[in-house]
Amino acid sequence: MYPVKRLTYHSFMTKYFAYISEVIQEEESSSFEDAVKHDKWKNAMKDELEALLENGAWTLLPKKQNMKPIGCKWVYKLKCNSDSSIARYKARLVAKRYAQKYGIDYEETFGPVARMTTVRTVLALAALKKWNLYQLDVKNAFLNGDLQETIYLEQPQGYVHPKNPNHVCKLKKALYGFKQAPRAWYEKLVRCLICAGFQESKADPSLYIKHDGRKILIICIYDVDDLIVTGDDFDGIEKVKYMLNLKFKISDLGELKYFLGIEVIKTNDGVYLSQRKHMLDILKKFGMLASKPLLIPINVNIRVRPDSGKKIDNVQMYRNLVGSLLYATIRRPDISYTVGVFSQFMQEPTNVHLNACKRVLSYLKGTINHGLFYAYSADLKLEGYSNADWAGSPHDRRSTSGFVFMIGGSTISWSSKKQSTVALSSTEAEYKALTHATCEAVWLKKLLVDLDVPQNEVLLLCDNVSSIYLAKNPVFHARSKNIEIQYHFVREKVMSKEIDIQHVRTDLQIADIFTKFLDSVKLKKFGSEMNLIEI
Repeated sequence: MYPVKRLTYHSFMTKYFAYISEVIQEEESSSFEDAVKHDKWKNAMKDELEALLENGAWTLLPKKQNMKPIGCKWVYKLKCNSDSSIARYKARLVAKRYAQKYGIDYEETFGPVARMTTVRTVLALAALKKWNLYQLDVKNAFLNGDLQETIYLEQPQGYVHPKNPNHVCKLKKALYGFKQAPRAWYEKLVRCLICAGFQESKADPSLYIKHDGRKILIICIYDVDDLIVTGDDFDGIEKVKYMLNLKFKISDLGELKYFLGIEVIKTNDGVYLSQRKHMLDILKKFGMLASKPLLIPINVNIRVRPDSGKKIDNVQMYRNLVGSLLYATIRRPDISYTVGVFSQFMQEPTNVHLNACKRVLSYLKGTINHGLFYAYSADLKLEGYSNADWAGSPHDRRSTSGFVFMIGGSTISWSSKKQSTVALSSTEAEYKALTHATCEAVWLKKLLVDLDVPQNEVLLLCDNVSSIYLAKNPVFHARSKNIEIQYHFVREKVMSKEIDIQHVRTDLQIADIFTKFLDSVKLKKFGSEMNLIEI
């Protein structure tokens, strides 16, 4: 664990909390009726409509009987600068995609969004190498995509043409909401980046890298039209900003500060990632702001079953709560196992399941300032931990696999997942977990090669001696008779020296946090080992 220098953070925290408090105080309109009451949102809708007309998004035609126009609605979003101010009030005209029919209104679809593991790896690498992180937003990105299909759209709410109220819009450009719009935009962006000398990552198609001698420039597409730009080629970063602005018109939001509900705090010692605003939002949404903070998300001795307690009437509320908690696991690995357990009861949740999820909210309230810390370091070695809880599920006796990977002490990937079949022994359960971890290690190696951080043997630590022997022994073993052939993939990677599996004591097995409920001492210990700290 890297020591936290609290005094060093004081000036950063003052700016940080000022920034977040401003973000929290501003509210996004939820409906057109509410938005038209505020001049800022009215101006945002006016700007959006002008951009659509300027780009020739549609032409108005008299409505005929054979025309079946698709509806549309306004969606409102706040965009923030890196200096704690609101950059702009953004209104988008979004098509109601559920009305589209495959083969008539669209063919191929694809959403160019990077895996969160890729995003975390890029952020960790930038912290390790002391690179600056920049955030770009492409204005009206989907208008750059050309439609191949004939699609009609209803006129936007509040902006019906006064002389032609019964006309419909024949679309020429893709709008937000259309199923084929992300693909059309992605193809145009890719062509632009490849012409500029970037190469697509073999591990993630939403990651692009450009090498200029010994310098590297990285672009990560994390939210369709939002980009993270980093690297040590400072001149190249400015050039690519200029090039993208000429081609598509972009908003340069400065240094990466806030994205996807995640706060990014750059300090003298590294980069800190938090979801404080998201935590406050879900606490407020589910009426838990006044709850008592807890030290652990769930009682260690609890045994959760599908039929525990009485069925609740408001099933949708439970699903919304679990969904919000699942999103929180993006930066909070300590609740991954707990949330994973209760996500299994989405079909028929009970009051016991609901109360347990609310207990997780109370735990998040007590640890609201916790987040992952990526420290500056010269160590670029990738290592991981793999573990399994044999027959841990009390109702179907399936085991849970868990793994975590770190580079230079920075946690970039983790998983907590119930195994698809029942394991007949602890060796089989641990061996299956090793296989899942090995697959992730192989993918991470490919990703790091693209990012110019090649790895030799990836160290994978496991606390089960029998599964380690099974992975390293090429001779048929009696204990592997009942293990499916697909799981022997791990043995091939060990023999080719891509993975080095070694033993770790159970009390040092960090992946325990992903396979079982832990007491407060172990939870805090393993959390700190992953650099999940309070700032």
